[in-house]
Amino acid sequence: MDSGVPGLNEVLGGGFVEGASYIVQGHPGAGKTILANQIAFAGAAAGRKVLYVTLLAETHTRLFQSLGTLDFFDQSRLGAGIAYVSVFQTLRDEGLSAVVSLLRHETKRQGATLLVFDGLLNARDRAETDIDVKTFVAEVQSQAAFVGCTVLFLTSTRLADDSPEHTMVDGVIELNDELSGVRSVRRLRVRKSRGSVSLNGFHQFEITQKGVSVYPRLEALLASPSILDRFSSERMPSGVEGWDEILGGGLPQGSVTLVFGPSGSGKTSLGLSFLSAASTSEPGMLFGFYETPERLLAKADALGINLRAAHTAGNVYLAWHPLTENVTDKLAGDLLEKVRQLGVKRLVIDALAGFERASVYKPRLVEFFAALTNELRALGVTTLATWEMQDFAGPSVVAPGPDISSMLDNLVMLRQVEMNSQLKRVVTVLKVRDARYSTQLFELSFGNRGLKIALPLQPVVGATTGIASSPEP
Repeated sequence: MDSGVPGLNEVLGGGFVEGASYIVQGHPGAGKTILANQIAFAGAAAGRKVLYVTLLAETHTRLFQSLGTLDFFDQSRLGAGIAYVSVFQTLRDEGLSAVVSLLRHETKRQGATLLVFDGLLNARDRAETDIDVKTFVAEVQSQAAFVGCTVLFLTSTRLADDSPEHTMVDGVIELNDELSGVRSVRRLRVRKSRGSVSLNGFHQFEITQKGVSVYPRLEALLASPSILDRFSSERMPSGVEGWDEILGGGLPQGSVTLVFGPSGSGKTSLGLSFLSAASTSEPGMLFGFYETPERLLAKADALGINLRAAHTAGNVYLAWHPLTENVTDKLAGDLLEKVRQLGVKRLVIDALAGFERASVYKPRLVEFFAALTNELRALGVTTLATWEMQDFAGPSVVAPGPDISSMLDNLVMLRQVEMNSQLKRVVTVLKVRDARYSTQLFELSFGNRGLKIALPLQPVVGATTGIASSPEP
């Protein structure tokens, strides 16, 4: 059964199992009611009959007022596709058995194929023993299964794995709202899944005006690329005069290149030059965090890089994600969606640090980047990503960690080298996988006609550290 919640079907391994029962648990404010109502309205929109049962003492007017601010709420569905029923008085006056009878009657009368029971905690409090709890859940399940109805039990408690409820249901979904530093992070976890293979671990989600959106962890969702990766020996022009020659003929198609260097060394400018060669057959995209599209176009204009023409022609898409509160897997999802939607073949990620800053658990980044780069290769995208070195100059060079460097196809370093009281930008190719390339240091020149690789750097010592000196005689 389609949940109607973006990302949740993928986490559940295809959606809810028809006729199965699930517990949705979490502390107050975690998002259970919004999630359940979003599922209910999506089901009604798909033609399902939904019975939403609450233990509210008052009318449902306040609930509808709260839901009315969300896009999925459709008042025309009330009483038509969705029926809201309160069993508060029945539970208070007659007990659990009477609630079961009422549910049996309403489920049959409404012809419900989705039943939401919001208030399992209250029902549990009325039970005298664990047997009573099991009996209540079992009777609701049996009636629902008899008519082919999927059941969601909502509870504010964090039930133990061996609780009576957990042993009875087919799945358990847990919602959390936690603090990470000064930031609030919402996470979802499928603790139990019978009849489907769910994605393990935690997955972040957001609650916005659209409702709940779940962002599956990329390394779990794309443990293997979605399509078979095909190796190509073809080369793609870099868009920078002289750079193709030292790369051994251009950038290998479907490869991932990392350009790293300190601020101001020319990383973004190289990326803009690469995108300026985009065409109808090779659409390009810049996925960035620091500069707005207009600022990037102005920078390209100032450097003589003809990016604006490609952008105006619709061959280049500039995507800006301000470096504020982002969700790592949401960013990756947006990137891959645009790549597929636009057929992107030239991609610039400026910079990988944007994903790092968005991550609330940084030890997973190696696996995250592995999944992302593998998928981009499989999609036939030639990617140029940037990474900022912290040190402008110094005795040592700090490159990306070996775990990240090893998953990259090509590695290029930029430095600003002090020579004779002048700063020169220097480019060095450190790695091109399975190909020959020049290991010399070359000067990278900027002008009003674009970027170009100039003559090899004059013989010096220590150029890669940013402080060069003449070799000893």
